[in-house]
Amino acid sequence: MKPEQEREYGEQPIDALMLELDLTNDDLVCASTEQVTHKMVSKARKGRWLTTAIRQKVLRAFNAASGQNVALDALFNYR
Repeated sequence: MKPEQEREYGEQPIDALMLELDLTNDDLVCASTEQVTHKMVSKARKGRWLTTAIRQKVLRAFNAASGQNVALDALFNYR
């Protein structure tokens, strides 16, 4: 498998959840108390590989923006 393919996991569950809740990338960035960028959220939604630390930041931003308390596995289908 090519290295580029190993880093692309396709559309992630976070994308569907954000669409369902009518959340934008900006909503997550604004709700975050950490350094979460629009680029991080965009990569998360598209399925680009992110480190565990960045996925955790996106998770906390999603939970803050949505008012929910979902687990990491609910947003991403890779480890």
